[in-house]
Amino acid sequence: MSWTLVIDVLSWALFLGGGFFLFVGSLGMLRLPDFWSRLHAASIIDSAGVGLILAGMLLQTGFSLITVKILIIIGFLLITGPTATHAVANAAFVSGSRPKDIVEDATAPAPVEKAPKKKTKKSAAAKTARKRRA
Repeated sequence: MSWTLVIDVLSWALFLGGGFFLFVGSLGMLRLPDFWSRLHAASIIDSAGVGLILAGMLLQTGFSLITVKILIIIGFLLITGPTATHAVANAAFVSGSRPKDIVEDATAPAPVEKAPKKKTKKSAAAKTARKRRA
């Protein structure tokens, strides 16, 4: 068995695996019920699908400048994909979007209620200054 056959089989296995994740993630983008689960499907497409396809391309190129460029692209995707997904999820959560079946955390500390502000008596000088302005 030659090395080119082994490399071809491995790269095609990576291509098929990446295609599988792209297909399943795309179905998830269409079929899942809410924003949060669709966001998870999009992150699967980005990380697993494209990462495996680029790894298959890496095996096909051999060792050259193209290999270095593909490694840089894979590193960039591994850093920016989860970061972007987290930023989008955080922005949605802060804006008030919540998952459909959110469960309250019983172990979370109770929110601290602020004491109402006490009304302070205003000095006679402040009252006369307000009257002068009016």
